[in-house]
Amino acid sequence: MSILRDKNILLGVSAGIAAYKTASLVRLFIKAGAQVQVVMTPASKDFVTPLTLSTLSKNPVFSSFYDEQDENAVWNNHVELALWADIMIIAPATANTLAKMVSGDCDNLLIATYLSAKCPVYIAPAMDLDMYKHPSTIHSLQSLTSFGNLIIPAESGELASGLSGEGRMAEPENIVDFITKDLEGQSPLLNKKFLITAGPTYEAIDPVRFIGNHSSGKMGFEIAEAAARLGAQVVLVSGPTNCKASDTLIKVIPVVSAEEMYMVCHQYFYEADVMIASAAVADYRPKNIADQKIKKQEETLNIELIKNKDILQSLGAIKEKQFLVGFALETENEIANAKAKIKKKNLDLIVLNSLQDAGAGFGVDTNKVTFIDKDGQIETLPLKSKEAVANDLIAKIIDTIL
Repeated sequence: MSILRDKNILLGVSAGIAAYKTASLVRLFIKAGAQVQVVMTPASKDFVTPLTLSTLSKNPVFSSFYDEQDENAVWNNHVELALWADIMIIAPATANTLAKMVSGDCDNLLIATYLSAKCPVYIAPAMDLDMYKHPSTIHSLQSLTSFGNLIIPAESGELASGLSGEGRMAEPENIVDFITKDLEGQSPLLNKKFLITAGPTYEAIDPVRFIGNHSSGKMGFEIAEAAARLGAQVVLVSGPTNCKASDTLIKVIPVVSAEEMYMVCHQYFYEADVMIASAAVADYRPKNIADQKIKKQEETLNIELIKNKDILQSLGAIKEKQFLVGFALETENEIANAKAKIKKKNLDLIVLNSLQDAGAGFGVDTNKVTFIDKDGQIETLPLKSKEAVANDLIAKIIDTIL
């Protein structure tokens, strides 16, 4: 699967003869599974038509702040365009456009959008060889690099002037390859397989009632998103929850009971590099499940419970290469109980929650956790959003396994 899949790519086109290559570039991005929007300088339309790029990208092409021919014209919001983008690439980037990007000379929609961008920006310069080697162009490229932009080097070959040398815009295939390799370098979990559990389990009493808990699944889903953002392939086994996964690298397998979760986890565990058990799995289930709804008759109702299989302990007993992470929600003797679980379940790391901490626990957007590794090292974190805790956990795992 391409790392560009589901990325929002904003392509800026300036007025150089190499603009004709942007049609192929858009097609390659679309083929890789990306969404593409194009912003053109007004003069670039003399080299490639907006109709061509709109047809290939399946999106409108923008080249001005509003349509001057439309009395009811709507403003083309450069800020929204910039915020939409996961990646921005300016190709071709002429000497004129490079200079404007450095100086902030904001006289067209492309420059305004660039100045609003918060995402990584890639620049593919294109011009004649003397222009490319001119001190002003070199200064522009050095300045843009110092701003944090990434320059895709121009290539050597025949130029529009008839001369041959350095200055050609990189071929579309090479641009895609450059961006792909750069993103892969930022994706330390690329090709790593994560198995994550989330949410509660419901243990049926009858067709209507069940034994469950207050887990929302938020923590597990945030962990899955954090791992997927860094390139991991994620299988997320989730009990009943209203949470949704937004990243297509996450395969969500819904389950209801602890027994179902046990079966799915064992199915996927052998292929996993990392297993994170954040689900709040019921320890017990009713021994007998009534076929019909139990009627209210007696003053009391006795339900005999039997112990569920311990999913995490069963995986710890068979683990080979897997890095195994458990969660512990405690109300007393937190550290001692968590350390005991590490040993009992053959864990590499445990994430300790305490219901004694305000803002932690079920149904809220924050959490306060302590990481304890198998060597007994303890790291206590302050109260954070569950998203931030998920990022901290993934960073901890990366530091340990890579």
